Amino acid sequence: MISIFWAGFHFVRQVESLGINYGQIGNNLPQPQIVLQLLRSLKITKARIYDTDPQVLTAFANSGVSLIVTIENDMLATIMDQQQALQWVTHRIKPYVPDTKITGIAVGNEVFTGDDVTLIDKLVPAIISIHKALVDLGLDQFIQVSTPSSLAVLANSFPPSAGCFQPELNEIMTQFLHFLSNTKSPFWINAYPYFAYKDDPSGIPLNYVLFNPNDGMVDPHTKLKYDNMLYAQVDSVVYAMARLGFGGIEVKVSETGWPSQGDPNEVGATATNAAIYNRNLLRRQMKNEGTPLKPKLKLDVYLFALFNEDMKPGPASERNYGLYEPDLTMAYNVGLSSATSTATISLSSSADHLVNS
Repeated sequence: MISIFWAGFHFVRQVESLGINYGQIGNNLPQPQIVLQLLRSLKITKARIYDTDPQVLTAFANSGVSLIVTIENDMLATIMDQQQALQWVTHRIKPYVPDTKITGIAVGNEVFTGDDVTLIDKLVPAIISIHKALVDLGLDQFIQVSTPSSLAVLANSFPPSAGCFQPELNEIMTQFLHFLSNTKSPFWINAYPYFAYKDDPSGIPLNYVLFNPNDGMVDPHTKLKYDNMLYAQVDSVVYAMARLGFGGIEVKVSETGWPSQGDPNEVGATATNAAIYNRNLLRRQMKNEGTPLKPKLKLDVYLFALFNEDMKPGPASERNYGLYEPDLTMAYNVGLSSATSTATISLSSSADHLVNS
């Protein structure tokens, strides 16, 4: 939940559908106890981490912050084995619950589209093994199992109703969707409108990707109108699953965000755009909005990321997705404030016109 103050109206509402990604690929990040204080001051009660760091799991005990933890990609071959999976859950999860509120296990990250294609065939068996271990230990009612996927799992995402998976993934994706359907677990998608804009800045309207007022687009097949790209991306995943015969699986956004800096060729990676994207996303979250296809189902979103991480490889943007610097100063002013006992998000209309300044 995030307490929100809407400038000029002076009322507080709770946002329960927003979480944040807490990555730790940096050599100067604050200790988990300090991070927890920051999250508490911001009234954020959901976070995702990219491992099962004992320091984090211990620090977050009895905190009220729920965690999604991650099994690293290089562990998939090991935990395919049921005994190894049981041992992993017994040592990495069981000692910390229920004091630490672990609500999800991400088995790998972006495995379907990763560089190591040998992992793809290991993914579903690993997921099934981890879930069975949770069942054996009586934890499956509290902890969901899934895997976050890149939007690159889709061969087509526009218009949303044409969404379909890459043909070479259809067989393994069908197995995965069977598991999600049977266990009532969500499909986690890492969705970044920034990437689409960076690759085609002259063809994609900036206001459309930033949630700013714009003409939007109408899906010619469904006649549904989309005023932002993130919702279109989410619905394209729903249609892709439907094409394989699966309805009723909830799509949740495991990562989305916008970099505040980038290399010279990374068009749009600016602090102004990052502030607008995240601020407008928070405004949408405050309304508990769903997508045009699922308007009554509030969209769960995990913002990427809490901190700038100075040791992440790749282009400069990869090290500049954080809302905060490691010294706890804001990377840019998204409107979050931990300066007072009641954390606020100031959602003034300035977000709408910053893009033109």
